[in-house]
Amino acid sequence: FTVEKCAHFDSKGEQALIASAVNAGKAVIGVCLGAQLIGEALGAPFAHSPEKEIGKFPIILTEAGAKNEMFSHFGPILDVGHWHNDMPGLTPDAEIIAYSTGCPRQIVAYSELVYGFQCHMEFTLAEVELLIAHSENDLRRAAEYRFVDTAEILRAHDYHEMNKALFTFLDKLVERYQQKYQTQP
Repeated sequence: FTVEKCAHFDSKGEQALIASAVNAGKAVIGVCLGAQLIGEALGAPFAHSPEKEIGKFPIILTEAGAKNEMFSHFGPILDVGHWHNDMPGLTPDAEIIAYSTGCPRQIVAYSELVYGFQCHMEFTLAEVELLIAHSENDLRRAAEYRFVDTAEILRAHDYHEMNKALFTFLDKLVERYQQKYQTQP
């Protein structure tokens, strides 16, 4: 997917909506392009990742990630989905929570309620099948890249563990958000 192929995409409009939600104290999560848009909305331009990643590869928690209770259930390394060649920008207060060998910014915490996930922990086999159907050129050239799986390998992965880790993170985020608003006058 490239932004140029979507005539209805309004990057500035998306960024304005994100900034409005962040400024209102809402919980905001961006995945892939959404993570990049969060960074842009907060004044940090996206960057190109050192490597294209398509497949399921490990992310490694940083020291900040290991200390962050929101990610305590991840363990030091977690295999997750990837389908990108860019990464979110970093604001002065942002913390990198996780990285991979191919991308130094896989999960970024912009605040206690705002997170950018470059990786795709939401993938299921059904979604991966749809991506495969629309990515023949990328996958045909898989051998040219260190971190691009073939369609056969993508179909063989089990996505349940990363889904469970994502759901636990989301439950923790909802609880944190609710606590924030229950304790305010």
